Amino acid sequence: MPKNNKDKLLIFALGGLGEIGKNMYVIQYGDDIVVIDAGLKFPEEEMLGIDVVIPDISYLIENKNKVRGIVLTHGHEDHIGGLSYVLKQLNVPVYGTKLTLGLVESKLKEANILAEAKLNLINGDSVIKLGSFKISFFRTNHSIPDSVGVVVETPEGVIVHTGDFKFDLTPVNNQTADIHKMAEIGKKGVLALLSDSTNAEREGHTGSERSVGEALNEAFRKAKQRIIVATFASNIHRIQQVVDAAQIYGRKIAIVGRSMVNVVNIGIELGYLHVPEGLIVDIDEINKLPANQVVILSTGSQGEPMSALTRMARSTHRKLDIIPGDTVIIAATPIPGNEKYVARTVDQLFRVGANVIYGPGSVSGVHVSGHGSQEELKLMLTLIRPKYFIPIHGEYRMLRLHADLAESIGIPHENIFILDNGDTVEIANGKARYGPKIPVGNVLIDGLGVGDVGNIVLRDRKLLSQDGILVVVVTLSKQNATILSGPDIISRGFVYVRESEELLEEANRLVTATLQRLMIENVNDWSSLKTSVRDVLGRFLYEQTRRRPMILPIIMEV
Repeated sequence: MPKNNKDKLLIFALGGLGEIGKNMYVIQYGDDIVVIDAGLKFPEEEMLGIDVVIPDISYLIENKNKVRGIVLTHGHEDHIGGLSYVLKQLNVPVYGTKLTLGLVESKLKEANILAEAKLNLINGDSVIKLGSFKISFFRTNHSIPDSVGVVVETPEGVIVHTGDFKFDLTPVNNQTADIHKMAEIGKKGVLALLSDSTNAEREGHTGSERSVGEALNEAFRKAKQRIIVATFASNIHRIQQVVDAAQIYGRKIAIVGRSMVNVVNIGIELGYLHVPEGLIVDIDEINKLPANQVVILSTGSQGEPMSALTRMARSTHRKLDIIPGDTVIIAATPIPGNEKYVARTVDQLFRVGANVIYGPGSVSGVHVSGHGSQEELKLMLTLIRPKYFIPIHGEYRMLRLHADLAESIGIPHENIFILDNGDTVEIANGKARYGPKIPVGNVLIDGLGVGDVGNIVLRDRKLLSQDGILVVVVTLSKQNATILSGPDIISRGFVYVRESEELLEEANRLVTATLQRLMIENVNDWSSLKTSVRDVLGRFLYEQTRRRPMILPIIMEV
């Protein structure tokens, strides 16, 4: 491959490092950029009212003429969820496997941009040319079918991105990982490996998905009434095993949750889910069936407040309630940060009389991770044998522990780069070093607004949520500088007005006195009047209540 001595190879992430989610990795050589994945992540607790978070792609937009394409490793939200937002600003070719593109098409259709999108189908044997890059793929095992690792041949050398992976020797769909191909890639020589760090804290090997089928069969055998299974909508292997168990035990399946319905339909249509005719029934039909012939497949394994399972637990679902004696199987582990929500949902399910099978402490075995544990991470490193190693896809401690694993199998400490989003590794003439910083950040999605909610709006939301708001409305006369009406004080989320009349009357007197003093002193610009009212009222309320509500003076002149 031709090499220009002036050009350097840059490797960096716009999302996915030091966090779980919004994976987006970039490889750049000269005037060519290839992007791997375009994910989203769910908001942290302090991001009040935010629906999802996507990476800031300012760098890609500034260099849009250099972006040759986006390559997708698999169809999970943290890898494809940001694509509909990215393609609106950067309509470049997208490459993905059959199931991945099936899920992407559904998202793009919803965003009304499917017609303009340039979607290209690949498989484990495909080879594509994007600018100066030659890109090939290898099959991996993960909790969703059609997952691939990506091999990027650059003028500097070969870069390998594993995607999300584990080594499952007995996969549900009988598609084993391309171990021989990985070894071949390693034998030819790999300049740098970017590898999934999610389970770097977990010793040993990750269990096979097939073992979940056995645990599900056991739970189905013991259940006397309805069974409700909550899992990730995209975990098609898990859904297939629920279908198989339902068939064995003579139960019909009803599906609730929009994303679950969507994925099941796509899975059946593309041939990834094998469901016998008549096994799936409409949600309205299940009340006509005996309880011991019903399985409900639901979203909500993460305790999301608006998910189907959580609404059933709270008796706020339009069509379904938990009936005492129901068996609820939560076939997933909480994503870091969601533990509290899951615990709350499990608690509520027990409270309404369900028998809940969840987590490692109960009837274990109803979930295995889709990510490799330490021994599998070492196996990947041994197969690929990279000169340089960059742990990706995980919080900082995971990246650090993955780096330690790499060192333990012989990769020199100075050849391992632990990065944050925006940090770059620059490789020239086979030598790697830390390169220039790239601008990165979060773009917050709230309803239809993309990026219109920033730190200032979030700060205001936080203030409102903590101590409420006090609105002061006053009308002043233009002619003779007197108060015509007000001040009227409206309190929301600060104090209950009927129980705090004295406090608000005193506040009223204070505002009146302040405005009269300012008008006598001939201060009549609005910003000074508002600032003085805010300061005087803020000090008084803090002295009286030790609270700092947001104070919003509204001053009108007539």
